[in-house]
Amino acid sequence: MAGLEDSRQVRPSTARARDDIERAHLRDPADRTFEIYRYAPPEELSCWIRRYWIPVWDVPEPAGREQKVLQYPVTLAVVSSTYAHFIGPQRGLSTNVLAGRGWAFGVMLAPAAGALLLGTSVSELTDRRVPLETIAALAELPDRLRQIMSEDPSAVAAHEAGRRLVEERLRTLGDPDQESRLVNALVTAVEDDPGLTSVGQLCERFGLTERTVQRLTARRLGLSPLWLIRRRRLHEAAERLRERPRNLADVAAELGYADQAHFSRDFRTATGMTPGSSPGCRPQGQRPDPTVRSRKARISAVTSSRLVSLSSSCRASG
Repeated sequence: MAGLEDSRQVRPSTARARDDIERAHLRDPADRTFEIYRYAPPEELSCWIRRYWIPVWDVPEPAGREQKVLQYPVTLAVVSSTYAHFIGPQRGLSTNVLAGRGWAFGVMLAPAAGALLLGTSVSELTDRRVPLETIAALAELPDRLRQIMSEDPSAVAAHEAGRRLVEERLRTLGDPDQESRLVNALVTAVEDDPGLTSVGQLCERFGLTERTVQRLTARRLGLSPLWLIRRRRLHEAAERLRERPRNLADVAAELGYADQAHFSRDFRTATGMTPGSSPGCRPQGQRPDPTVRSRKARISAVTSSRLVSLSSSCRASG
């Protein structure tokens, strides 16, 4: 189960996380069959770990519930009671079916971490996954996380113990070098600045040639810089379509597309769906789900302060 959360909604590491809908997860807000606990890493590890997400589900339907995610440009480490995967960046739509009762412990790694943990170019793992046991630094995680989570996967104490275990392993990466800081900064720039709409702008901002950026992102992210920009726009689109009724032509214009047709084509290519048929999208005239709105309204000022601190830390290191 990959990529179900966003940096703007990560909870302080000491608090129990609430299950807020986020931009990468193409989820129907009315789905109450699972909840996701989300946590931020310690500031000193924010250049190797983006966040944790721990879904716990109880799905009565025999067919299960398919989860659809537009993944971020990162690698993931995911352990459940039945599998343990190291997952590369997914260029298209990532899907996973939740059935019965279960849990997963997910670690969304920072962009710079993937190549170091793999020991090779992340392009070798694009659209693929390998057993987590094959990643030397993380090979012990599956058995130990299963022991920690087996009694009560919803327990905050279990989540804290699991995070300490992961952090112990990732501290072995040491301090990020100049290239690692650059990779994290490139991705942050694209994700945080909607005005950055071309590879040329990205290169100019960092004083790099397009060829240099192409090689860097291919090796360290397994993706192209143009993909980064397109994925950010699709995340914004999914978020806007879910939050309130929107005219698709207006959304396309706001996101910098030449017209609605280009927007719809990009969305369909990445997800296999039209924008209007994505989960949670509401046509104009349909009233929003008040429970979703109220959950979003409960995000605390403490959380916002913590996230500003984490974001500033990453930028300072870049």
